Amino acid sequence: MAYRAVIFDIDGTLVDSNNAHADAWVAAITESGRRVEFSRVRPLIGMGGDKLLLEVTGLAIDSPEGKAIAAKRREIFRRDFLPHLQPTPGAQRLLEWLRDDRKTLYVASSAEEDELNDLLKVAGATKLIESTTSSDDAKRSKPDPDIVAVALERTGCPAAEAIMVGDTPYDVEAALRTGIEIIGLRSGGWSDQELHGAIAVYADPADLVDHYDVSPFKRRAVGRAV
Repeated sequence: MAYRAVIFDIDGTLVDSNNAHADAWVAAITESGRRVEFSRVRPLIGMGGDKLLLEVTGLAIDSPEGKAIAAKRREIFRRDFLPHLQPTPGAQRLLEWLRDDRKTLYVASSAEEDELNDLLKVAGATKLIESTTSSDDAKRSKPDPDIVAVALERTGCPAAEAIMVGDTPYDVEAALRTGIEIIGLRSGGWSDQELHGAIAVYADPADLVDHYDVSPFKRRAVGRAV
């Protein structure tokens, strides 16, 4: 049974933005008068901002201080980092390759919708994606499965005919809890071991394209790409 739908994460998967997100969080939290190290924040990028903020500060994102920090992070990210972001190697090529292979493409991201739209432009993905699911569409963010589950519902496919592509352990957990398989990419900074549960792991989108004919898209066997 071939995959008909592919659900993509975007940060770290299609756009090289994980460090930028971590830097923006550190700057926003520091401006609030708190102290947090980049090394504390960086491993949490990929989970929802609500979970990240609670983990590093103990603040709920819907508290007055939490809202202020989240708003400052958005401002800093859009002003200082977004204009300089680049796609991950081969991102647009992979999307075009999958489109030409008659796959329908979706995005499931913990980003907010307006930020997600900007990231899609960076990836050159705006015209290639059928539908997007953001943090605005689900109550719980990754690694909870809600965002991926909404994306799967929008594909109209059974779980067996959909697959996800992501770069973090949080993507892997969300996909598996939704009941779909996932391909991992190291482009977000995680190792093969940290992406355990993915049915294959590649360096980046370009590496997946280069190995496409022996990838899970062509051979639905559990394995790991070299």
